[in-house]
Amino acid sequence: MKRAIDAFFRLLEFLVVVCMAAMVVMVFGNVVLRYGFNSGITVSDEMSRYCFIWLTYIGAMVAMRDGAHLGVDTLIRRLPRLGRKLCFAVNQLLMLFCNVLFFMGTFEMHELQRTNISPVVGISMIWVYGIGYIVAVVMGLMNLHRLWLLFTNRLSDEQLVQVMESEDNAPEEAGTVATPGSAR
Repeated sequence: MKRAIDAFFRLLEFLVVVCMAAMVVMVFGNVVLRYGFNSGITVSDEMSRYCFIWLTYIGAMVAMRDGAHLGVDTLIRRLPRLGRKLCFAVNQLLMLFCNVLFFMGTFEMHELQRTNISPVVGISMIWVYGIGYIVAVVMGLMNLHRLWLLFTNRLSDEQLVQVMESEDNAPEEAGTVATPGSAR
């Protein structure tokens, strides 16, 4: 199972690179065409925006797995283990609640986005905003997994503090809860 999860997140990282490269090529190419040849590719404006939307959401999933989101740990580090566990549980439950709301919001907007056609490319907008389903499910599963690790007492004191202080502390191993100073 771990290999399948690692492969899934490698695919997501690859998609982030593809989206970024596509954006650079489309925007730079359009700038060159507009200023150099007084023309342009209309589709590139819209598609680069869609790539940016997907890049943002896919990057959020990868960052959550790597523990790379921003946070403040000033209070959490001073709490005893029980306090850290309580804050960790509240944190994960709140994020899970937000993911449920995100899924429900995407579901509520599904029919509208399905029938809404993009003006230039001509695709259904659910292909753009449907990423909300994927993000909500993947991040929700990560929240549930972390709660399971907490309730089965498989998290160290350092893993209960989910803040990365700098890029120097980036996780070396995918799938770990990144924490400063934790042994990997």
